Amino acid sequence: MTEPRSEQNTEDILLPPKRIREIMDTLPHRYPFILVDRVTELIQGKRIKGYKNVTINEPFFQGHFPGDPIMPGVLQLEALAQLGVLLLSTVPQGQGKLAVFAGMENVRFRRMVTPGDRFDMECILTKLRPPIGKMSCKAYVDGELTIEADITCSLLNRA
Repeated sequence: MTEPRSEQNTEDILLPPKRIREIMDTLPHRYPFILVDRVTELIQGKRIKGYKNVTINEPFFQGHFPGDPIMPGVLQLEALAQLGVLLLSTVPQGQGKLAVFAGMENVRFRRMVTPGDRFDMECILTKLRPPIGKMSCKAYVDGELTIEADITCSLLNRA
Protein backbone atom coordinates (compact mmCIF):
# COMPACT_ATOMS: atom_id res chain seq x y z
CA MET A 1 0.00 0.00 0.00
CA THR A 2 1.30 3.44 -0.89
CA GLU A 3 0.92 6.14 1.68
CA PRO A 4 0.98 9.44 -0.24
CA ARG A 5 1.25 11.55 2.91
CA SER A 6 4.11 13.82 3.93
CA GLU A 7 5.62 11.02 6.06
CA GLN A 8 7.44 9.92 2.90
CA ASN A 9 11.02 11.09 2.61
CA THR A 10 10.52 12.46 -0.91
CA GLU A 11 10.18 16.10 -1.85
CA ASP A 12 6.78 17.43 -2.82
CA ILE A 13 6.59 18.00 -6.57
CA LEU A 14 4.56 21.12 -7.32
CA LEU A 15 3.11 20.91 -10.83
CA PRO A 16 1.91 23.93 -12.82
CA PRO A 17 -1.76 24.98 -12.72
CA LYS A 18 -4.01 23.58 -15.45
CA ARG A 19 -6.40 25.50 -17.66
CA ILE A 20 -9.45 23.99 -19.34
CA ARG A 21 -7.62 22.68 -22.44
CA GLU A 22 -5.15 20.74 -20.27
CA ILE A 23 -7.99 19.49 -18.08
CA MET A 24 -9.81 18.24 -21.19
CA ASP A 25 -6.64 16.41 -22.28
CA THR A 26 -6.95 14.30 -19.09
CA LEU A 27 -10.70 14.04 -18.39
CA PRO A 28 -12.94 12.21 -20.86
CA HIS A 29 -15.87 14.51 -19.96
CA ARG A 30 -17.17 17.20 -22.30
CA TYR A 31 -19.85 19.89 -22.19
CA PRO A 32 -22.19 19.91 -20.41
CA PHE A 33 -20.62 17.45 -18.00
CA ILE A 34 -17.10 18.75 -17.44
CA LEU A 35 -17.25 20.31 -13.98
CA VAL A 36 -13.70 21.60 -13.39
CA ASP A 37 -12.76 24.94 -14.96
CA ARG A 38 -9.26 25.36 -13.59
CA VAL A 39 -6.65 23.63 -11.42
CA THR A 40 -4.95 26.22 -9.21
CA GLU A 41 -2.59 24.04 -7.17
CA LEU A 42 -1.28 20.55 -7.77
CA ILE A 43 1.20 18.60 -5.67
CA GLN A 44 1.97 15.39 -7.53
CA GLY A 45 0.25 12.40 -5.93
CA LYS A 46 -0.75 14.34 -2.81
CA ARG A 47 -3.14 17.28 -3.20
CA ILE A 48 -5.02 19.26 -5.81
CA LYS A 49 -7.06 22.46 -5.70
CA GLY A 50 -9.30 23.84 -8.40
CA TYR A 51 -12.64 25.45 -9.07
CA LYS A 52 -15.81 25.53 -11.11
CA ASN A 53 -17.49 28.82 -11.92
CA VAL A 54 -21.20 28.22 -11.40
CA THR A 55 -23.32 30.28 -13.79
CA ILE A 56 -27.03 30.61 -14.43
CA ASN A 57 -26.34 29.19 -17.92
CA GLU A 58 -25.73 25.68 -16.51
CA PRO A 59 -28.27 23.32 -18.14
CA PHE A 60 -29.21 21.72 -14.81
CA PHE A 61 -30.64 25.01 -13.50
CA GLN A 62 -33.53 24.72 -15.99
CA GLY A 63 -35.04 22.04 -13.78
CA HIS A 64 -33.23 22.38 -10.41
CA PHE A 65 -35.11 24.52 -9.45
CA PRO A 66 -36.78 27.08 -11.71
CA GLY A 67 -37.03 30.35 -9.81
CA ASP A 68 -34.72 29.11 -7.02
CA PRO A 69 -31.65 27.58 -8.73
CA ILE A 70 -29.42 25.28 -6.64
CA MET A 71 -26.51 23.20 -7.94
CA PRO A 72 -27.50 19.55 -7.39
CA GLY A 73 -25.54 17.75 -4.68
CA VAL A 74 -24.73 14.84 -6.99
CA LEU A 75 -23.06 17.28 -9.40
CA GLN A 76 -21.06 18.77 -6.54
CA LEU A 77 -19.83 15.25 -5.80
CA GLU A 78 -19.10 14.65 -9.48
CA ALA A 79 -17.07 17.87 -9.65
CA LEU A 80 -15.00 16.71 -6.67
CA ALA A 81 -14.54 13.28 -8.28
CA GLN A 82 -13.37 14.88 -11.54
CA LEU A 83 -10.83 16.95 -9.63
CA GLY A 84 -9.71 13.76 -7.88
CA VAL A 85 -9.23 12.05 -11.25
CA LEU A 86 -6.88 14.87 -12.24
CA LEU A 87 -4.89 14.19 -9.06
CA LEU A 88 -4.77 10.44 -9.72
CA SER A 89 -3.47 11.12 -13.23
CA THR A 90 -0.25 12.50 -11.67
CA VAL A 91 0.82 9.21 -10.08
CA PRO A 92 2.59 6.56 -12.19
CA GLN A 93 -0.17 4.01 -11.47
CA GLY A 94 -2.80 6.42 -12.85
CA GLN A 95 -1.09 7.55 -16.04
CA GLY A 96 -2.84 6.31 -19.15
CA LYS A 97 -5.71 4.89 -17.07
CA LEU A 98 -9.37 5.78 -17.02
CA ALA A 99 -10.28 6.73 -13.45
CA VAL A 100 -13.96 6.27 -12.64
CA PHE A 101 -16.07 7.19 -9.64
CA ALA A 102 -16.32 4.05 -7.48
CA GLY A 103 -17.79 5.23 -4.21
CA MET A 104 -18.41 7.93 -1.64
CA GLU A 105 -18.55 7.97 2.13
CA ASN A 106 -19.05 10.53 4.88
CA VAL A 107 -20.84 12.93 2.53
CA ARG A 108 -22.10 16.08 4.20
CA PHE A 109 -23.75 19.05 2.50
CA ARG A 110 -23.20 22.24 4.48
CA ARG A 111 -24.36 25.10 2.25
CA MET A 112 -26.23 25.57 -1.04
CA VAL A 113 -24.33 26.40 -4.22
CA THR A 114 -26.11 28.89 -6.48
CA PRO A 115 -25.46 30.78 -9.72
CA GLY A 116 -22.64 33.28 -9.41
CA ASP A 117 -20.70 31.15 -6.91
CA ARG A 118 -17.13 30.04 -7.43
CA PHE A 119 -17.08 26.42 -6.26
CA ASP A 120 -13.54 26.03 -4.83
CA MET A 121 -12.51 22.39 -4.42
CA GLU A 122 -9.69 20.45 -2.79
CA CYS A 123 -8.83 16.74 -2.83
CA ILE A 124 -6.14 15.04 -0.76
CA LEU A 125 -5.02 11.55 -1.75
CA THR A 126 -5.30 9.45 1.41
CA LYS A 127 -4.74 5.94 0.05
CA LEU A 128 -3.51 4.43 -3.18
CA ARG A 129 -3.63 0.70 -3.67
CA PRO A 130 -4.12 0.16 -7.39
CA PRO A 131 -6.56 -0.09 -8.89
CA ILE A 132 -8.19 1.92 -6.07
CA GLY A 133 -7.49 5.48 -4.96
CA LYS A 134 -9.20 7.21 -2.04
CA MET A 135 -9.40 10.94 -1.44
CA SER A 136 -10.63 13.30 1.21
CA CYS A 137 -12.45 16.12 -0.60
CA LYS A 138 -13.98 19.44 0.38
CA ALA A 139 -15.49 22.39 -1.46
CA TYR A 140 -16.07 25.97 -0.43
CA VAL A 141 -17.89 29.08 -1.60
CA ASP A 142 -16.46 32.36 -0.30
CA GLY A 143 -14.40 30.38 2.23
CA GLU A 144 -17.48 28.66 3.65
CA LEU A 145 -17.59 24.85 3.55
CA THR A 146 -20.31 23.62 1.17
CA ILE A 147 -19.62 19.88 0.93
CA GLU A 148 -17.20 17.30 2.27
CA ALA A 149 -16.81 13.68 1.23
CA ASP A 150 -14.42 10.76 1.03
CA ILE A 151 -14.34 9.68 -2.61
CA THR A 152 -13.08 6.42 -4.08
CA CYS A 153 -12.00 6.05 -7.70
CA SER A 154 -11.05 2.95 -9.63
CA LEU A 155 -8.24 2.98 -12.19
CA LEU A 156 -9.19 1.04 -15.33
CA ASN A 157 -7.38 0.23 -18.53
CA ARG A 158 -8.59 2.44 -21.37
CA ALA A 159 -10.46 0.75 -24.23
